[in-house]
Amino acid sequence: MNISDWRRRMDEIDKKLVELLNERSHCALEIGRIKQEQGIPIYQPTRESEVLSNAENNNKGPLSHSAIRRLFERIIDEARSAERLAMHQDPPDSGKDFKNEHHED
Repeated sequence: MNISDWRRRMDEIDKKLVELLNERSHCALEIGRIKQEQGIPIYQPTRESEVLSNAENNNKGPLSHSAIRRLFERIIDEARSAERLAMHQDPPDSGKDFKNEHHED
């Protein structure tokens, strides 16, 4: 395979990653809704540790465990932000773009 082939393959993988991240975010929003109904805090340090451990345990490389941990820490942080946003507004329309509505980065 040449560089163009590899880049095309990476683009395909990136598309799948975006789909999976959005699917995961949908799950996080549903969990956030349930937490709100039950009066459970958004931040659950035990669950976060479990998710990070699971990610590291599933890692077969070439990324290091610390790289996987950092990626998942960011994913979890963004999910938590989406949960907080959803708790303070009406349910979003499907496919609505939130990228400029809640970032404090």
